[in-house]
Amino acid sequence: MSGGMSELRDSGIMIQLAHQAMQSMGINTDDVWQRMGITSDFLDNREVRTPHSAQRAFWKVLEEITGDADIGLHLAEHMTVYKGQVLQYLFLSSPTFGEGLNRSLNYQRLLSDASQASILTEDDEACIQVELASERIIAVRHLTECMTLSLIRFFQYVTDQHFRPSRICFTHKPPESIAEHERVFGCEVRFSEPANRLFFDKELLDLPSLHAEPELLQLHEKLASEHVAKLERQDIVVRINRVFAEVLETGHVSLDEVAARLQMKPRTLRTRLTEAGTSFNQLLGDYRCNLAKRLLAGTDESIDEIVYLTGFSEPSTFYRAFKRWTNQTPVEYRNSRR
Repeated sequence: MSGGMSELRDSGIMIQLAHQAMQSMGINTDDVWQRMGITSDFLDNREVRTPHSAQRAFWKVLEEITGDADIGLHLAEHMTVYKGQVLQYLFLSSPTFGEGLNRSLNYQRLLSDASQASILTEDDEACIQVELASERIIAVRHLTECMTLSLIRFFQYVTDQHFRPSRICFTHKPPESIAEHERVFGCEVRFSEPANRLFFDKELLDLPSLHAEPELLQLHEKLASEHVAKLERQDIVVRINRVFAEVLETGHVSLDEVAARLQMKPRTLRTRLTEAGTSFNQLLGDYRCNLAKRLLAGTDESIDEIVYLTGFSEPSTFYRAFKRWTNQTPVEYRNSRR
């Protein structure tokens, strides 16, 4: 993980899989995303990465709307298996399940910046231990349980249903009833443990892959490395957006000022942005646009206040920019989202 990162983020594929699962369960997704301040264009963006800090709010909203105390387990049951991504191809083209697992762990950032998984072996058992990079998310029980079940289903898919968990350990406290956990996981489930661990038979590490292809493996590893390198280039975008959040209301946002706050030369910042495939003005426009849409869709702030919060000096300038971004006036956009 890049040392300069200021915010942990998750792959957008996770929120898209959750969206499909909610629809499958008959949950009012419009209600969920409106309360989260998330728009449809955000959900359609395959490149987007979401702030990991939003996980707590997402699961809180979902539990409130559904009244389901085990919503993490049930959402995972309705999720489609994680397919069509480079990590899946790494697994399938590796000689064995264990080699695919080891290779994939080198590219965990493709899924999330917020966790670090490792493989441990002892006697006849192996386990995947997941360490969370942020203490704040440990209490998000639904997230941990949803990800664990999703991981098991993915492993079953890439091993042609040979993978079976032998026991599961969670760091969070046990719920009032663990009957659903035993039903869903089909093995012993322990709570209030020192680490999140998924145990399985060590022999599974040597299970041959039916799709092993040495030439494709090299290609998929190269592709995974390129994806990670791209994320590292885009870390600068995350850091700049953080600065925008701090200084936008002043109305004076310049490349020189942002570079100074990031403790780098303006020329260096321009170069880093070019490498990330964007520009300062593009980032500033995107940030203002997304902030304005969130405020209009998710709050009752007055237009004048939104003009101020998005860093525009005049309402007329804001109106023209918003019409250019969305082909709607701010009032039309707000009404269409209500």
